Amino acid sequence: MKLIALVEQLASGLEAAGVAFGHGTTNAFDEAAWLALWKLGLPLDQLDEHAERDLEPGEEQAVRALLQERIASRKPAAYLTREAWLQGVPFYVDERAIVPRSFIAELLADGSIDPWLSDATHRVLDLCTGNGSLAVLAAMAYPEVEVDGADISPEALEVARINVDRHALGGRIRLLQSDGLAALPGPYDLILCNPPYVNAGSMAALPAEYRAEPGLALAGGADGMDFVRALLRDAPARMSEDAVLVLEIGNERAHFEDAFPQLETVWLETSAGEDQVLLLTRDALVIWTG
Repeated sequence: MKLIALVEQLASGLEAAGVAFGHGTTNAFDEAAWLALWKLGLPLDQLDEHAERDLEPGEEQAVRALLQERIASRKPAAYLTREAWLQGVPFYVDERAIVPRSFIAELLADGSIDPWLSDATHRVLDLCTGNGSLAVLAAMAYPEVEVDGADISPEALEVARINVDRHALGGRIRLLQSDGLAALPGPYDLILCNPPYVNAGSMAALPAEYRAEPGLALAGGADGMDFVRALLRDAPARMSEDAVLVLEIGNERAHFEDAFPQLETVWLETSAGEDQVLLLTRDALVIWTG
């Protein structure tokens, strides 16, 4: 069987099984291609180059077994491959940390945050760092800064350490355990945060693939804003005078605006639109908290 034919067949199987996507792919074909190429040891962006390759029976069997595991386990594909990609950068991931997929990664790569930064931007915090991917991308984007990656989960920080070491950034990224900002005195010039923000109703309806991730990294309370309330209250004391906070809130913009109606907010454009990621200046937070 040719590779492309197998991928198409397996994509149909994923669709028929009703698996959920969103951990690196958005549809059955891309997911089937990802798993097939990974299992065959081929570059994940070279399906077209290898589409007409004739597979050995053993190769076909191995790919089919992996796809069957995907269906049976309902685990995100990244947990099966132990790898996820953000902005073309590979990261190790396993069940100790959420699968990285933050839109903040786009903003680091395309420079959208840069107008709010300056030569005085020296200290960056990636709060709720998970597997450390945003900390790594921030260190890559801003070679002159020092980055703290913080998380409440010691298990997630173990995964983050793998990625910091993998990208040889141990000299510039410090990993810290902290419940929110409690153990982080600052001051920081830039805070990045992709926190737990899923509201209780949405948590109850999550597909199995999302329930396979640490609930601590997802659940944000009744309206999804529990962690965010504490963060916005505590952040000004940890921010330098001209610092900014870049916060991802997913599909919770309505809940955010209901919770913080008087807060001056800048919404940033991502591939998912203008309602996923926001920016807050320290001045805006001081006015709001005052």
